[in-house]
Amino acid sequence: MAVSVDTVYQRVLGILNKEQRGYVTPQEFDLFANQAQMDIFEQYFYDINQFGRLHGNSTEYSDMLNLLNEKINIFETVAPPSRNSADTHFIEPPNLYRLGTVVYKNTTTNPFGVTSTEQIEAERINANEFLYINSSPLTRPNNIRPVFVSNASGIKVYGSSEITDPALVDYQYIRTPAQVQWGYQIVFNEPLYDASSTVNFELHDSEETELVIKILEMCGVLIKDLSLYQVFDKEDQETIQQQKS
Repeated sequence: MAVSVDTVYQRVLGILNKEQRGYVTPQEFDLFANQAQMDIFEQYFYDINQFGRLHGNSTEYSDMLNLLNEKINIFETVAPPSRNSADTHFIEPPNLYRLGTVVYKNTTTNPFGVTSTEQIEAERINANEFLYINSSPLTRPNNIRPVFVSNASGIKVYGSSEITDPALVDYQYIRTPAQVQWGYQIVFNEPLYDASSTVNFELHDSEETELVIKILEMCGVLIKDLSLYQVFDKEDQETIQQQKS
């Protein structure tokens, strides 16, 4: 599920040419496309916060909270962390946008010699809290009640002792969308679309029109056409209003 970057580019060029508003190069389009994708992506989380305070819609296909979660689910990822070479901190994945859960894989062997692995969510605590709870045997973390502490260097996970093996930990998180690129080759001094070097939008298919509108807004600023910006900014605001009403 993805939005074709070529389809969006051709729609943008088609509207600009029809209105005789100028031309946007592939490099300019890529810049605008990535900004538009991130604007829409980041708006999901603000909207979830807003709609989460409202009563849900009983109609399955029009409940905004469900629709937003469906769009965000595209970016849900599970991956092990990497180790900081200088110490025992785990480093966040480079494409991490929001961390959801840190999971510790607790491996045990029963009296019959059967080994099993249980995935346990580690509780996030502050550094000062760790000093407090670690001082008492009753509150000290263990392998069935792990915790993790986060700072600028990364995170540390504690079970019965500090966990230093990345294979024993998983991050469940929301990743950032991949950078969009309209791939092309120069043929007779003109850019010709090249699917082999293209990176499509990763947003939900329903965002295609919104992407076109946002990119056209930026095109209006680029070519210093205030009327173009105003027209598509108005359409963008109307779309947002319809979603929230």
